[in-house]
Amino acid sequence: MKPSTFTVAVAALSTGVQGATYAVPGTAPAGAALLDPAPVGVSFEFFAFPSYFTNVTGTTQCLQNLQALTGTWPPIRIGGTTQDRADYDPSTSAYVVYSVASAVDAPAILTFGPSFMSLAAKYPGTVVVGLNRGHDNVSNTIAAAKVARSQMQNLLAIELGNEPEYYLGASQPVAVNAGSWTPAVDAASQNNWDILVGSALQAPLIIQAGNSNSAPPTWGAAELIATENATVKSYVHNYAHHNYPGGTVQSLMSHSGIVSDMTMFIPDVAAAQGTGKQYVLGETNSVSGGGAATVSPTFGAGLWTMDYALRASLLNISRTYFHHGTIGACQYCFWGRYDMGAPYYGAYAAAATMAGGSYISALDSGSTAFAVYVVYNSAKTPIKALLYNSNYFNGTGSRTSESFVLTGLAGNTLKAKRLTAVSALSRVDQGQNPSFGGQYFQNVTCSVGGTEAFESAAVSGGQATFSVKASEALLVYLQ
Repeated sequence: MKPSTFTVAVAALSTGVQGATYAVPGTAPAGAALLDPAPVGVSFEFFAFPSYFTNVTGTTQCLQNLQALTGTWPPIRIGGTTQDRADYDPSTSAYVVYSVASAVDAPAILTFGPSFMSLAAKYPGTVVVGLNRGHDNVSNTIAAAKVARSQMQNLLAIELGNEPEYYLGASQPVAVNAGSWTPAVDAASQNNWDILVGSALQAPLIIQAGNSNSAPPTWGAAELIATENATVKSYVHNYAHHNYPGGTVQSLMSHSGIVSDMTMFIPDVAAAQGTGKQYVLGETNSVSGGGAATVSPTFGAGLWTMDYALRASLLNISRTYFHHGTIGACQYCFWGRYDMGAPYYGAYAAAATMAGGSYISALDSGSTAFAVYVVYNSAKTPIKALLYNSNYFNGTGSRTSESFVLTGLAGNTLKAKRLTAVSALSRVDQGQNPSFGGQYFQNVTCSVGGTEAFESAAVSGGQATFSVKASEALLVYLQ
């Protein structure tokens, strides 16, 4: 957050009580995953994107906080259901034009103009723009893509359609006109559009392909890649999938549950890598439809965000874009017009863990409540370890604690930052801010509040013990 101004030694950090022991490798193991410079990204619902950047005070500061950690602006993606309801109108000067009965409704139909792309062009980081395939108007989409290509020096890729498996149920013309709609029919449509748009732009490596939400292998990248010829592949920049695991706070934040949920992506990641392309989670968050009021705004969801982002990177998922939906009706959003969201703390802790790293590995089995991630620098030297106790604490009764014993350590003393809250059910909008290293994020502005505090632990014989309470995490600096 801010430069360290305060350090405290916490006796509970190094208790001498033996718990599970994890040997920190002196060098990154052969299977360590390569880290993207900014693995934690943000997705914005298409129609709401302009408002996030013109009407929400905290947006730029929240993104800049992440940039301050990594040195790279977090990647953003603009898309979602409303990208397939949006048609390009070159004559309008407005970012977007639509009508809704209530301010918290998403529009059923909308148009957008060139200024939409000029606004996106101002963002200092990379941008993926999602465009309409559902309306089956490829000439209109090409017109919009050309404006994006010409105005946006930061354009990373273009999506052609969002979650196409739902097209038929939504009566989208591209599916209705096809006569039937299956993964194979959609793949043929995607491949054709990739070629038409890519060739019209005269731009190789311009398409973010896939973008489905159904659990792989059906509608997955491996299935899609099997249908692609060399021409299609020449236009594909990367492959993407969406994911909303859902569940209760307790099930969502479970480390073993997160590991289990994400195993479904392993074959698709391998298929993408087999073509020399990256694989990303192009849209994801805790619970679909803007989140669940009893789950998504909680600190437990923030711990899920942290563990989920780290696990994705461990699986060679290059970037994870956490979705932000309708302003004022978004339970899982990292921030809004007024209150910060507890999930932002988890995203920040994940970014802090991976910042400056080149590789990541896990020391835990993935089958318990306890996670241990190790991040390595470009020389493959371990620089940080993230310890996570995903046991659920709801604020009542005694709060249990786990001792993590790390061996293979260098030096005499290590410092650490704790991610904590009163309980897994803590919510910022109910007055229970989490903290990371003693600091928090101001409501409305997203500026950092509080004084940064490091805990310290003695290393003896290359070993140190760290105590982490249920529903807490600790970031240990190994250098």
